[in-house]
Amino acid sequence: MIYFAQGTETGHFSKEELKKAFYATLDKLGKRKKVLAIPPDFTRFHSQAGLLTEMAWEYYGDALTDILPALGTHAPMSAGEIAKMFGKTPPTLFREHKWRTDIVTLGEVPAEYVKEVSEGKVDYPWPAQVNKMLVEGGYDLILSIGQVVPHEVIGMANFNKNIFVGTGGVEGINKSHFLGAAYGMERIMGRASNPVRKVLNYASDHFAQVLPIVYVHTVVGKGEDGQLKIRGLFIGDDAEGFEQAAALSLKVNFTMVEKPLKKVVVFLDPEEFKSTWLGNKSIYRTRMAIADDGELIVLAPGLKEFGEDKQIDKLIRKYGYRTTPEVLQFTRENEDLRKNLSAAAHLIHGSSENRFTITYCPGNLTREEIESVNFGYAELGEMLKKYDPDKLKDGINIMPDGEEVFFISNPALGLWASSDRFKE
Repeated sequence: MIYFAQGTETGHFSKEELKKAFYATLDKLGKRKKVLAIPPDFTRFHSQAGLLTEMAWEYYGDALTDILPALGTHAPMSAGEIAKMFGKTPPTLFREHKWRTDIVTLGEVPAEYVKEVSEGKVDYPWPAQVNKMLVEGGYDLILSIGQVVPHEVIGMANFNKNIFVGTGGVEGINKSHFLGAAYGMERIMGRASNPVRKVLNYASDHFAQVLPIVYVHTVVGKGEDGQLKIRGLFIGDDAEGFEQAAALSLKVNFTMVEKPLKKVVVFLDPEEFKSTWLGNKSIYRTRMAIADDGELIVLAPGLKEFGEDKQIDKLIRKYGYRTTPEVLQFTRENEDLRKNLSAAAHLIHGSSENRFTITYCPGNLTREEIESVNFGYAELGEMLKKYDPDKLKDGINIMPDGEEVFFISNPALGLWASSDRFKE
């Protein structure tokens, strides 16, 4: 059921209004003895989930015993990241999700169902895996907190993705990522209903009803002043709140451009984007807006690695970002990719399918490293002078030499497409 649902395309919650609405909803849930919070990690800093987690700790006090950031395959949060994102929340409450070891399987989605919803693209069962804390921790409330925003693997982020992927295990993460890639990223992005979500919903309905999960969804967008605004807050224990949040997110976070873009320049905040595993949002979120034979330039001052997971980093370096047919062929022929399907999916996601060029401008990787994975390379300092993020505005910019570029200051906040490539 839905406990709270409010949001509009242009309105926003002040901090005080957010706290009032959140606490009124927690009052409805009644007194709890042991609470687990599952917010996103620092890669979702702008979700405002850190603020809501801090509010949850202030509300529950000692009853909020554990905070498990939904790392998925991401690197653990540093002490500095925890302090910046979660404010006064005690760092002693934070636990590290270890996706290769700390896992229990709640059940298995049948291969027949996965094959049906994927239109035959894949044919394997899917394990509903979660961190063992959720099952063995004795919690009478699990608060899953996060932002609904367009996403490359599951169409729209958050809801049960925060549980089954954010606290999921190797097989579940690998197979869900590969399912989305095999079905087609451009058929999924911006859509709340798709094969990956259907598989996760099956798992929620059949295996996770015993877990006392309440989902807290934010919808966040930029205001006219350039500041982030919480446009919507949706709280509930089933899919309805997520679906309402997803509908609002499409209005807030989706930009339909008038015509395909010839040149797109994306800036990656160095605190948020240190790997292409995350930084390729610059590709995922813009690909449906870029013209054939167009160009994507990625300004990445914090870039230091390809995969945040060492094993995945090694696979990216080995195979590089290739077209879908090439990656599928590599996967059929090589056991290391078959055992790491999320890496195979990521290689597909990071390819332009030879439709447009991708030039990375990294702060801490060499030309040889960038070109070895099939990206173009440009020197960061030179490109920052030419395309200064502090001077460019989001959207169309006309440069001093007359060149037209479309600038995006944070690809994690939205999805961009032209009407000929995005069909609702």
